[in-house]
Amino acid sequence: MIADQNVAGIDVAKARLDIHVLPSGQVLSVANTAQGLAELCRQFRQLGVTRVGLEASGGYEREAVRQLDAAGFVVQVLPPSRVRALAQAVGRHAKTDPIDAAMIARYLLLAPDRPAHRSDPARERLDELASLRRQLVAERNKLVSRLDIASDRMVRRMLARMHAVIGANITRLDAEIAAHIRSTHLKARYDILIAVPGVGPVLAATLLCDLPELGQANSKPLASLVGVAPHARQSGKTNKPGRCTGGRASVRNVLYMATLSALKARSPSLRTFYDRLRENGKPFKLAINATMRKFITILNAIVKQATVA
Repeated sequence: MIADQNVAGIDVAKARLDIHVLPSGQVLSVANTAQGLAELCRQFRQLGVTRVGLEASGGYEREAVRQLDAAGFVVQVLPPSRVRALAQAVGRHAKTDPIDAAMIARYLLLAPDRPAHRSDPARERLDELASLRRQLVAERNKLVSRLDIASDRMVRRMLARMHAVIGANITRLDAEIAAHIRSTHLKARYDILIAVPGVGPVLAATLLCDLPELGQANSKPLASLVGVAPHARQSGKTNKPGRCTGGRASVRNVLYMATLSALKARSPSLRTFYDRLRENGKPFKLAINATMRKFITILNAIVKQATVA
């Protein structure tokens, strides 16, 4: 644990921010408004805080991240599951906003090397557009399932109209995402990705907003971020096969569909690899997961090389 750093954990709610500063143990609370954040930045400077951690809170944390980053603090956005796992590990089974803030601060001290968050308005808007698109696609899929079993004529007409409206909104979002990418600095990386066989507009946009580490991280950590890297499970004489856990589902789901499409199109680099695994007796799930890992590794190398060049 790095005891010479002043860190602050922030539990974010819609109306309020609860803060815990370590190692001093100072407890603060401010409104989740522009004025409250300005006051918080002032108090952090007085307390000598250098790093600030927040959990991803469905968007309520965005303004705090922007203002703290602009004020010069090192900001880290943490997965809530990891912070909760730390609380359970140290026996803090109660869950309140002040306890969550304290656990976030404690997590920062235990994981000092976690990458800092960098505010990027272009990527943040792309993330909002892409998140809404994912939600609409999920709703459309549910409507299709309902249409398959609906027998009442009025219900079918209503479901069909809802399906058409959602489809039109998805089309509009696709156009807006494409226009947004073309008008920002994201275009350069988008052009690199879209030129790779098997990469379509949806995968390229998803990688831009949900996997900013692409082209910057090494292949193994990146595969773990996506959730396609098998993690060892060894204890004593027991040595079970590795298992893929965690990762960013939004990236993994789109990468899965893109990999299937690339295999159907007989992409040379992926199809040969996949077929060899299947011929060696590997089950479909293992083979497709390994092919997804190879696909993201290839994309990472291409982006990294283009960025260096």
